[in-house]
Amino acid sequence: MSTLFQEKIYSKLRMVPKGRVTTYKELAKAVGSKAYRAVGQAMNKNPYSPKVPCHRVVCSDGSIGGFATGVRKKILMLRKEGIKVKDGKVVVFESLLFKF
Repeated sequence: MSTLFQEKIYSKLRMVPKGRVTTYKELAKAVGSKAYRAVGQAMNKNPYSPKVPCHRVVCSDGSIGGFATGVRKKILMLRKEGIKVKDGKVVVFESLLFKF
């Protein structure tokens, strides 16, 4: 069972389109919080994947961050959406960043 905070995060994350990424920080800000780590925990417990695309959430510097089924899987999912990843970071991160 998800918490109210997690449900708010999942609702916002549904807005991020294919081919774009957002950050833990942007998601937290979008729900009026500074609990960036709690966003990461919500991603790890995401019961709605892939409808809630937690693979599109990356770190504020464009690095990939973690993923419940492994970073390699996250990179593969991003690449399937046309997002290039090099040396563990999203290429042209700033232009792909989705802000709420």
